[in-house]
Amino acid sequence: MLTGGPLDVLTGDYLAELTMLILGRDRLKDPGRGWAKTFLRQLEDGLGLARERGVTLVANAGGLNPAALADAVRELSERVGVPARVAHVEGDDLLERGGWGEGVLTANAYLGGAGIAACLRAGADVVVTGRVADAALVSGCAAAHFGWADDDRDRVAGAVVAGHVLECGTQATGGNYAFFVRDGIDVRHPGFPLAEIAADGSSVVTKHPGTGGAVTVGTVTAQLLYETAGPRYPGPDVTARLDTVRLAQEGPDRVRIEGVRGEPRPGTLKVGLTRLGGFRNAVTFVLTGLDVEAKAALVREQMEAAFARAGTRRPREVSWNLARTGRPDADVQEEAGALLRLVVRDADENVVGRAVSAPAVELALASYPGFHVTAPPARPAPYGVFEAAYVPAEGVPHVAVLPDGTRVDVSFPASAPTTAPADSRPQAGPGPGAGPHLVPSPTRRAPLGLVAGARSGDKGASANIGVWARDADPEIHEWLRATLTAARLRQLLPETAGLEITRHELPNLAALNFVVDGILGEGAASQHRFDPQAKALGEWLRSRHLDIPEVFLP
Repeated sequence: MLTGGPLDVLTGDYLAELTMLILGRDRLKDPGRGWAKTFLRQLEDGLGLARERGVTLVANAGGLNPAALADAVRELSERVGVPARVAHVEGDDLLERGGWGEGVLTANAYLGGAGIAACLRAGADVVVTGRVADAALVSGCAAAHFGWADDDRDRVAGAVVAGHVLECGTQATGGNYAFFVRDGIDVRHPGFPLAEIAADGSSVVTKHPGTGGAVTVGTVTAQLLYETAGPRYPGPDVTARLDTVRLAQEGPDRVRIEGVRGEPRPGTLKVGLTRLGGFRNAVTFVLTGLDVEAKAALVREQMEAAFARAGTRRPREVSWNLARTGRPDADVQEEAGALLRLVVRDADENVVGRAVSAPAVELALASYPGFHVTAPPARPAPYGVFEAAYVPAEGVPHVAVLPDGTRVDVSFPASAPTTAPADSRPQAGPGPGAGPHLVPSPTRRAPLGLVAGARSGDKGASANIGVWARDADPEIHEWLRATLTAARLRQLLPETAGLEITRHELPNLAALNFVVDGILGEGAASQHRFDPQAKALGEWLRSRHLDIPEVFLP
């Protein structure tokens, strides 16, 4: 990014929900830790180049200890002989406030961009923060550059949307893109996206010349739908209306974002809580050839009997999953098998240790024919839990520590803006007169992915699946609206049975967005599913077959 073309600010997002748990464990070992060490290693090579080119660096790599990272950056600056004015933002760490429940390792509020803006206005060359909203890394920079006020909501909302597009890097330039084969996008080394933000809050998403990947309306749509819920995208600075976003292909690898409307920010701030949930162990048994169901039943019965006589209690959670991966009369042995996966969890490491691994090995000569496992049983591993809480925004400190050490309080005023109205519960499908009339046409059974893209991801214990019409085709969009209801999604993805599914509509993007509550158990860190972060949930949906009008099919 520093060598490929001109930049004003280079931002970096280092803090996934799982990362906070890892940093929390680091801080337990050493109170001086808790920040992303990779940022400092990258800065060793990049600081001189950034200063030479006049590029400001803004990153949330401070994690749980932004002040310590700021000091480390100053030490690095002196060591490599590159002068840099370093500032940091703090106040998000609310762990000492207490009241979060037993075993909480981290409690961090998602701050907005005001602290970043204050640091930049004071002339900082490097700004490090703790937990801020991902998009605030961009909106704070734009607010500082253009001098936006707190109530410039449409402008700030536009920058928030640009920040959301940038926050996952190459996911906006063809990475993880549903139509990469059809569109012929070379995603072996996609370039990172950048946003040219204008004073009115509109922007153009592009990338440096000569880099791989592509920037299209489709790739930007995919990222806009990622890890979002309803039309309102609430944040600590503004509530951006995703249903007002307009996208247009302005040229090769240039997509314009405009029309974004902003509403008042919520009166509360989200607080991410992490804690250790206990210990987890897993064994995957390979079942080959005939009688797969009987083989699975035998090993389950044998393992359950072993739990009963192990001298300890049965693990708190025992789950079995049989994946029928084989096919009849297979030419390759691996294609003749099925996988039986045992996962156990408990607060006591001993209960999921040798009490599980020993019988899994001891059964090798006394169980089903062809007995073997994919890997030797391992030691139990700790797993984490992520939860979200909400606190009044005016009660959360937000402090910019400027390069000269001056502390500037940019906390929310006691009279916080009125909370934007909540999204009403969407209907399962469009009502009468909701769109153009669909003319009946012959249909063919085919995968949904031939006519729709999808992008999915995790949000705490829930997952979202954004689905958009191929090429933003309005007729395909209307068919999707009429066909892909919450009930139909539940039929297509049986793992969602019994879970609440909410459907939202984003007509400007020719898209639907589904939120599946509770599908990830206690969050990605708990490793609840085979796909623990729901990254492939959308691709599973695209692989399912429906009766699709032939006129839409290739």
